[in-house]
Amino acid sequence: MKWNVLITFILFFYAAIPTIGQPTQPARTGGSVEWPAYGNDAGGMRFSPLKQINTGNVKQLTVAWTFRTGELEQYKDTYAEEKAAFEATPIMVDGTLFFSTPSSRVFAIDAATGLKKWSYDPEVYLRQDLSEITSRGVSVWPAANDKTAPKAAKRILIPTLDGRLIALDAATGEPVSTFGKGGTIDLRQGVGNISVTSPPAVIGNTIVVGSSMGDNQRFNYERGVVRAYDAVTGQLRWSWDPIPRSKTDPGFETWKGASAAQTGAANAWSIISADPDRDLVFIPTTSPSPDYYGGERLGKNANASSIVAIRASTGKVVWSFQTVHHDIWDYDNAAQPLLFSFIQDGKPVPAVAVGTKMGHVFILHRETGVPLLPVEERRVPASDIPGEEAHPTQPFPATLPLLGLQKPDAWGFTPDEKEAAQRRIAGLRYEGPFTPPSLKGSLIAPGNVGGINWSGMCYDPESGLLITNVNRLAAVITLLPRAKLAQSVKNDQELMRAETGMQAGTPYVMKRSYLFGKSETGLTMQTAPPWGTLAAINLKKGSLEWEVPLGYMLDPAKYPEAKQWGSINFGGAIATAGGLVFIAASLDGHLRAFKTSDGSLQWEAPLPAGGLATPMTYQLNGKQYVVIAAGGHGKLGTKLGDYVVAYQLP
Repeated sequence: MKWNVLITFILFFYAAIPTIGQPTQPARTGGSVEWPAYGNDAGGMRFSPLKQINTGNVKQLTVAWTFRTGELEQYKDTYAEEKAAFEATPIMVDGTLFFSTPSSRVFAIDAATGLKKWSYDPEVYLRQDLSEITSRGVSVWPAANDKTAPKAAKRILIPTLDGRLIALDAATGEPVSTFGKGGTIDLRQGVGNISVTSPPAVIGNTIVVGSSMGDNQRFNYERGVVRAYDAVTGQLRWSWDPIPRSKTDPGFETWKGASAAQTGAANAWSIISADPDRDLVFIPTTSPSPDYYGGERLGKNANASSIVAIRASTGKVVWSFQTVHHDIWDYDNAAQPLLFSFIQDGKPVPAVAVGTKMGHVFILHRETGVPLLPVEERRVPASDIPGEEAHPTQPFPATLPLLGLQKPDAWGFTPDEKEAAQRRIAGLRYEGPFTPPSLKGSLIAPGNVGGINWSGMCYDPESGLLITNVNRLAAVITLLPRAKLAQSVKNDQELMRAETGMQAGTPYVMKRSYLFGKSETGLTMQTAPPWGTLAAINLKKGSLEWEVPLGYMLDPAKYPEAKQWGSINFGGAIATAGGLVFIAASLDGHLRAFKTSDGSLQWEAPLPAGGLATPMTYQLNGKQYVVIAAGGHGKLGTKLGDYVVAYQLP
């Protein structure tokens, strides 16, 4: 697909001491080191102590095996491939890799050979109205958690696109008949038309699951309820609605009038973290509905666009930290909260790192939510939309570097292209970070893709580096008066090419586009590169350790400078004790290894399809493997496929 067409499609969806309480190491069985959860540990640190593969030998990596799921056959006679994205990170337990495909199918394969052990198809109907078709993975419930049911087998938990939670026997792939109703819980019951695209959190014998829903359709959308279930029986243990509905609920006063009773969303579609020692789960919530107009939900909107710590055994809120007040920018908390030990005054402090689409990184005390590094409220621009009241201040990390596109400078491949970019930017409202949407069109930088999206962060406890990939893109948000929509359609040639959201129940329709123009190269960005980077923050110093371009979007043989421009990216990084950071994510379809200490590229290899997923690593029979799903992304226009690829040393 040509880049100008690709970019048109892009982004119309959418986000020391290693401890989780006490030091937590990956499970070891004989000569194996497992990767038992999406982020390796329950707190999403995405660090492995393995170092068989290291800076001295990573250039020798070779393909160990390749597995194909047959997923593309699922898309026949549907429109699924236009929305499908293979974003799963496999888990490895007992010598078996478990993972899900975009259509919520589950596979178990031998971690040493890549041979299939079993598969399960929940038979999701792909022709239904699904905002996206993806699944970021599965979770495992180890039977050892339940001393009252010694005969219970390990269970693989798969949440589906059509709103089910299914428990499978890890050994056979058969639904566990004693869980829910024949192995299944209907998550849509009592909630509405939701999907689930991220693996649930497992903490003891409790499963905690969020939800995903389409954006910008109406203001009274489905509620973003987070629920907890008994891992043995499937019984509901508790549910928590992020939006305070009653006057007795904390934060109710931050929702003006009757808005708390009517507003939807503020859901948790990304990965939930868990701290078993403290009986806490950490919920990353989104903006309330709709994303870009808050006149029907005036106020600070407590618990929306927040990180909320909840007592896993009771469902009671312990603390809440809001990353965006009265979010009217679609700045969901898309990244998994990262639990780690922060060294303060020479002592380890239980912490949670929060990376946002704004490119902000907040370091909070895990038990209280109090910032461990300074946070300051800064004045931001007011809204000029009738009926809207933007919050006058927003939280900024005061000492850590800001990542992402903080100041959009006009750019073009030629002088004429740059001049066109300058004219376009000059015609938009832009007054710095958190410029509100407007009738004339506002430049939003970073845009809704970040900054830091669901790709999230990883932490290397040996160096104290917090590492993340970053998008540096701007969006253009225009609010169209509903009463004049017909005239807008007639006069606005761009409207039919842009993304629109009806935002029913409000006076305005949302139009979202990106700062792209025409180019002789087909590369249409109108803000200066790099457009995608990999960055490391030194938490010991509070400074940016390094930042390097990630990938490329033009052929470097024809445009040598393309490697310095970086690529739009989705899919996260992992760090290892071998001094390496592994990441794919960029649109060029390569898996890369960077040196943790300085960000220098150590190795890269082309994947058979787009690598828009987070890799993982494990050791089995004394050999370390690095594994990634390579299936591409329909909306990003990358090559589609159905591959899981494993690498090893010769």
